[in-house]
Amino acid sequence: MTVQDLPSQADLPEHSDDDRSPSIADRATLFGVLTGGWTAQALFALAKLGVPELLADGPLPADEIAAATGSDRRAVRRVLNAVTAAGLFRETSPGTFALTPVTRLLCGDAVRSSRPSAILFGEEVHQSFGAIMHTMRTGEPAFEQLYGKGFYDYLSDDPELSAVFSAAMGNAAVPSALAGCDLSELGTLVDVGGGDGGLLARVLTRYPQARGILVDLPEAVEQAQIRFAGSGLEQRVETFPGSFFDPLPTGGDVYTLARVLHNWDDEQAVAILRRVREAIPDHGRLLVFERLEGRSPDPARAAQAQLIDLLMLVMLVGRDRSEEEYRGLLDASGFEVRAVRSAPLHSASTESAIEAVPR
Repeated sequence: MTVQDLPSQADLPEHSDDDRSPSIADRATLFGVLTGGWTAQALFALAKLGVPELLADGPLPADEIAAATGSDRRAVRRVLNAVTAAGLFRETSPGTFALTPVTRLLCGDAVRSSRPSAILFGEEVHQSFGAIMHTMRTGEPAFEQLYGKGFYDYLSDDPELSAVFSAAMGNAAVPSALAGCDLSELGTLVDVGGGDGGLLARVLTRYPQARGILVDLPEAVEQAQIRFAGSGLEQRVETFPGSFFDPLPTGGDVYTLARVLHNWDDEQAVAILRRVREAIPDHGRLLVFERLEGRSPDPARAAQAQLIDLLMLVMLVGRDRSEEEYRGLLDASGFEVRAVRSAPLHSASTESAIEAVPR
């Protein structure tokens, strides 16, 4: 397979304002976009093999990396050459490679490690994008066409993938809009679909009088218990393995749904909200953390959010929604919206906080 060479300086003008006459820079930009998946898959392979961990203590020759990972030495060298040319690794001497700050994030012990995401994106997500034409023609997730079942059903049948997914979600930043929510009088917070407990741990650390209950699937709960034990919070937290489509723990003062509803269609989102409505007392509050369409003034954050929405298109039945759409879902589930707080500009996450109370 060959790729047409980029044109030389003599072939086209360096810049063009005419949409019908692309410049060399335009062609180079498009080439970078079209081949970006190759670089991503190369990083996936290196992360899956554990190469970043091997390099965590310093540079190593490609031959040693190949031997340690049971890989072909020529293939390892060529892959490392490619990602080094992209600025993602360093060649400290001929044939010897080292991490950069970017690829140090692929180490499993890095703070908010990207290794689980690299593996998830390189396997099931990559395959789903390869079948995107199915989604374009039908509007249905390519994942289901490929694997014969929905993503979450597939997860429940594959504990190893479920653990990778939980780790990837757990490494996401806690929604920044949480800081604008008044929890000073909090007694018990019930985090529904709380993953590995990042949000709950943040709240309990800030409010020492509070207690917490975490609800999620067993693989996520196991990881959360490790987090709580490491933070000295295990005596203040109960874990509740299970689905948010099942009856939920009752009596909490505040219930949270962070990045949950956008994974589901309207009917399923209402089913989740109604489970919360069954459990929440009259004095309780519900905090929903989701990205709201049209609420991000920062172009970079908006672009990132649209890519996540594209990911959801090929993987799941859910989608991002507007504030008005979330208000409609909450109203249909027996809640009244009291406030909507945007994420701080240039914060680490893009979700807004929707505060609702039982109606």
